[in-house]
Amino acid sequence: MRIAFITAGAAGMYCGSCMRDNTLVTALRCLRHDALLIPTYTPIKTDETDASQKKVFFGGVNVYLEQKFWLFRHTPRFLDWLFNFRWLLKWVSRFAVRTKYSELGDITISMLQGTHGHQAKEVAKLVEFLKDEKPDVVLFTNALLSGVIPEVKRALGVPIFVTLQGDDIFLDELPEPDRKRCFELIRENGAAVDAYISTSAYYADHMASYVGLPRESIHVVLPGINLAGHGGLAAPRGDRPLTVGYFARICPEKGFHRAVEAFITMRQTPGAPVAMLKASGWLGENNRPYFDEQVKRLTAAGLLGDFEHVESPTHDDKVLFMRSIDVLCVPTVYREPKGLYVLEAWANGVPVVLPAHGAFPELVESTGGGLLVAPDSIDELADGLRRMLSDDALRERAGRAGETAVRERFTADVMASNTVAILNQFVRTPTSATV
Repeated sequence: MRIAFITAGAAGMYCGSCMRDNTLVTALRCLRHDALLIPTYTPIKTDETDASQKKVFFGGVNVYLEQKFWLFRHTPRFLDWLFNFRWLLKWVSRFAVRTKYSELGDITISMLQGTHGHQAKEVAKLVEFLKDEKPDVVLFTNALLSGVIPEVKRALGVPIFVTLQGDDIFLDELPEPDRKRCFELIRENGAAVDAYISTSAYYADHMASYVGLPRESIHVVLPGINLAGHGGLAAPRGDRPLTVGYFARICPEKGFHRAVEAFITMRQTPGAPVAMLKASGWLGENNRPYFDEQVKRLTAAGLLGDFEHVESPTHDDKVLFMRSIDVLCVPTVYREPKGLYVLEAWANGVPVVLPAHGAFPELVESTGGGLLVAPDSIDELADGLRRMLSDDALRERAGRAGETAVRERFTADVMASNTVAILNQFVRTPTSATV
């Protein structure tokens, strides 16, 4: 089967969605499918081998210029090409990441309008490319890219799928009138969508009611990770203190401040185990002041000496990080639709303590890989960490349960096979691979 997967770069950040997309396309190729990963906005950033095409569509510079200036909606393509160099898009990403979502309502609406929006020229470029590539099916990484879908459907006539894996996080930040208009356009564009694929049952239910999508059209394919490098014998703890790990983008929505608050609360509880807090993940310049505030909290509590920050690492460094902690805690404020970091912790035998919302209950309750606590209670989060660190048997049991589950149910191969099973319900070609 020839599969075109349209992904979205995240302005130079490590992004769970593009990392999942990259892993999925790589696994599809291992299953002998001809899968293309086509980036939009900016090049993707991943700690594994980048499987994406070199050419970026809807390049961020052109999209912005076409939104703001009438002239650039009619410039010749050679000029657009100059603004689409990967090095330029990567350089511009350093500034784009500082833009607040709430300021992007107009450009989001225009993008969702497709051929009727200011980026109609970019729609034509992607459609021409896809016509030349002749895919059997086209997948889009999110519903925010759906403005191009009606034209793709008209030009190619192939099944089209949209992945639901975090659109609400962006849409929630838009002013209410803009968000309402985006919902209308997503539903209109959905007339050309054959089916949706969600990364969790929770998120399928949520997006059906949030946007107004038909729930029966949303299939669930749980995320999976490439296990290469993960696992093996963990290094002996030796004299190292018990360690709480936070591994995710360091930002308010991922709840780093909650992890800090819970760690401080736990350490100040009489009888709590001596422990340290270790944090890593993407830290953008826009979130440096936020990070510094959390360091001040640790300093004021007299715990700065029990905190370690590791800059955003390579894949090998990430594995070493997971193997240097005893429990993972990413207490997100928003409702996580995927949770790849949970799978990465489990792949290395590390249990989790997480808020009981989003996809976390599905993951933890089905595996026994950790503890769930009330989402908005720092005291319960601190108590969950205390319980996990104090009970060696619980920690060992939960870690092993998570590791077993990942190796059986949450691998890249399983994710790819389950995706193909859904695609095959809609795609009937003599070239489809047997899985």
